[in-house]
Amino acid sequence: MTIQFNTDKNITGSEQKSAPLIDFLTTDLARFSKHITRLEVHLSDENGHKEGQNDIRCLIEARLEGRQPIAVSNDANNGSLAVRGASEKLKNALETVIGKARNH
Repeated sequence: MTIQFNTDKNITGSEQKSAPLIDFLTTDLARFSKHITRLEVHLSDENGHKEGQNDIRCLIEARLEGRQPIAVSNDANNGSLAVRGASEKLKNALETVIGKARNH
């Protein structure tokens, strides 16, 4: 499972900042790793330089082997919380898609 991390112009992205989030996603989604070929993680600040509640958005697109990609998003007060929330939503979506495939 390859993880590509992207940030918008309002969020400074670096390997140091993204490494713990990539480690978290690798661990959190480990049970789905044989189904996921690539994750694209996009972090963005929805209202730019202005302060606000839940203004950091994490969009995760999961590319699945032999299936359509799945995309989920989550808004939070910081990047770490946004990634964690999006990961939770992605696990639920993967459980549904992969569970349905097992039942057919």
